[in-house]
Amino acid sequence: MSLTPQVAPEIIEFYSETFDESARLTTTADGALELVRTQEILRRVLPATPADILDVGGGPGVHAGWLVADGHRVHLVDPVARHLEQAAATGCGTELGDARHLRAETDSYDVVLLLGPLYHLLERADRDRALAEARRVARPGGLVVAAAISRYASLFEHTATTFLTRGPVRDAVADILATGRHEPGRKGFTAAYFHTAEGLAEEMAAAGLGNVRIHGVEGPTWSLLKAAEQHTGASLRDSPMFQAALTAARLADPYPDLLAASSHMLATATA
Repeated sequence: MSLTPQVAPEIIEFYSETFDESARLTTTADGALELVRTQEILRRVLPATPADILDVGGGPGVHAGWLVADGHRVHLVDPVARHLEQAAATGCGTELGDARHLRAETDSYDVVLLLGPLYHLLERADRDRALAEARRVARPGGLVVAAAISRYASLFEHTATTFLTRGPVRDAVADILATGRHEPGRKGFTAAYFHTAEGLAEEMAAAGLGNVRIHGVEGPTWSLLKAAEQHTGASLRDSPMFQAALTAARLADPYPDLLAASSHMLATATA
C-alpha cells in the first residue's frame, strides 16, 4: 500500500501558497465562532485526559494546539508540508500522510479526528476510504469525529460578502447546491465537496461507525456575523453580536432542522 500522499496538486498548492490556514480561525469573527464551537463540541465527547488522538488532516495544528494544552497526546497527519512546519510548534507529533492511507496500526488510538479531509475528497469512494481508515485505527468503542462543509455554506457566505451577484460566483454556488462539488480549477476556493447533514450521517454509518450524531458548528446566524464584520470593517470577535451568534449556535444544536444553516458540521461516532 502506497504511503505517499495522493492529494490533488491544486489542493496542495492552495494551502502551500495561496491561503494561510493557520489564520483562518483566529482573524475573523465567523472563524472564531467555528473554533469556539468546535472546541465545545469536542470537549463534550472526548475521553478523559490523557487520550491518544490522531488528528488526520489536522492542517497547521490549530486544534492540536488546544488538545495538547488540555493534556491529550496528539499525533497530526497532513499532506501539506507547510502545515507540518506550523503544527510542530504545538508540541504534537507530525507526519506527512494521506487520510486514505494511514500508517497507524489498527486499534491504536482512542480518538481519530478528520476535521478537514472530507472537505477535499470529491469522490465518494475516497471519502469512504478515509472513514474506513479512521475506523480501522480507532480502538473498539473509540471516538471518530469528522467535519464537513455544509452544502449551503457558500450560498450564505456569498450573500454576506455580496459576491453572489457576480456571475462566476453565482454559477459556482448554483453548481454546489445542485451537486455538492466545487470542481478543480474554479476560482475562489480549491477543489471541495459540500455535504448535506443526511449525506454525512449516511457516509459515517456506511463506514461501520455507530451512534452517529451530526452537530451544527456555527449555528444559523454565522453569516449575519460575517456580513456585519465584512461591511463595517470592525472586528466583532469580542462584540455582543459574536456572543449572540454563539448563543444561537448553542440553542440550535439539538434541532436537526437547523443543521443546514451552519457553515460546518461535525459528525461524532463510535468505532
